[in-house]
Amino acid sequence: MAIVAVSIAPIGTGETSVRRYVAAAEKVLREYPNLRYRLDPMFTTIEGDLREIFECIIRMHDAVAAMGAGRISSVIKIDDRRDKTATMEDKIKAVEAQLEG
Repeated sequence: MAIVAVSIAPIGTGETSVRRYVAAAEKVLREYPNLRYRLDPMFTTIEGDLREIFECIIRMHDAVAAMGAGRISSVIKIDDRRDKTATMEDKIKAVEAQLEG
């Protein structure tokens, strides 16, 4: 299972806020019931099958383009752990336990 952080933003639209583009990308993500996700202030974190996540990200990217963005900047960070299953919550709990210990 993979955990992926993704940020998709248009460039050169003349808008300071990108919230409507983020919302369009998030609507695509909701069409993937097998993916768990969390919207954060700077990235959206997605958990699930890596190939399905890639497919979803392509569609999210295309949704931003469909809104008229002539240029799009995307940042993708992948944690593809194959030796054991670790959820988003597991990763956070591990750091919190380290802080307490």
